[in-house]
Amino acid sequence: MAIPVVVIHGRADGPAVWLSAAIHGDEVGGVEIIRQVLRLIDPSTLAGTLVAVPVVNVPGFGSGDRYMPDRRDLNRSFPGSARGSLASRFAHVFMTDIVGPCSIGIDLHTGSDHRRNLPQVRADLDDPETMALAAAFAPRAALHARLRDGSLREAAVSQGKRTLLYEGGEAWRFDSEAIDVGVAGVCRVLAHLDMIDRPAHISAGKPPIRLRGSSWNRSPMSGVARVHAELGDTVEKGQPVAVVFDAIGSTERVIRASRDGLVIGRSELPVVHRGDALVHIAFVDPMQPGTTP
Repeated sequence: MAIPVVVIHGRADGPAVWLSAAIHGDEVGGVEIIRQVLRLIDPSTLAGTLVAVPVVNVPGFGSGDRYMPDRRDLNRSFPGSARGSLASRFAHVFMTDIVGPCSIGIDLHTGSDHRRNLPQVRADLDDPETMALAAAFAPRAALHARLRDGSLREAAVSQGKRTLLYEGGEAWRFDSEAIDVGVAGVCRVLAHLDMIDRPAHISAGKPPIRLRGSSWNRSPMSGVARVHAELGDTVEKGQPVAVVFDAIGSTERVIRASRDGLVIGRSELPVVHRGDALVHIAFVDPMQPGTTP
């Protein structure tokens, strides 16, 4: 097996940045984002090096599977091992050959398990330089997200690499808005790093809403779900966001927002089981005065 890599080395000195997508084999949106970004890069005017890996989970991408053939989640297998499982070996190679030479990374994801995500950046927003990168990306929202054990972001940050994780859209779908936001955001970050001139058709963007945490509102029963809350909606605690009912309509439960916040994810699957996630609500950072979703 081989992982496809595109390296564009500019004429002028500058930072080395990696772009990665499809760590989960069913998350195809980032593949298209990288394809479009590469078409905008001119090596003769690039400062630094851009390392693009459009498909990290090659076997999963080829078979239509989120996971590796050994049934492991590649994004829980970092930093990996040269003698470990298949997922662990992929992670080890990626950390050694891609992350190692770079100082900054942007890892591109979509929602999973029939969930759709609002275009957003997740990162350590308490680090000023990482926050500056997130602000340069300029999605609608930036979420201060904890590091997950075994993730690429955790492994990269532990090596001193500043890393943004982009989320937008859903698995196995090309979401036009999420792709457009991702392409513009990557280009803005590269321009912020003085690697490229921002393309004329891409605006400077607006500062993102800073989010401090999030939680899912879950279904209290099994049945058929109708989610009313749309991505990007602002909701108040107690506001109805979904309803779950049985197939003949004899039983109905209204799901209400657990607190005030911004809807950053929602389930698109109509048939649900008790405990399934339905609406993902993020909380606006209280240290961001005067900002409303």
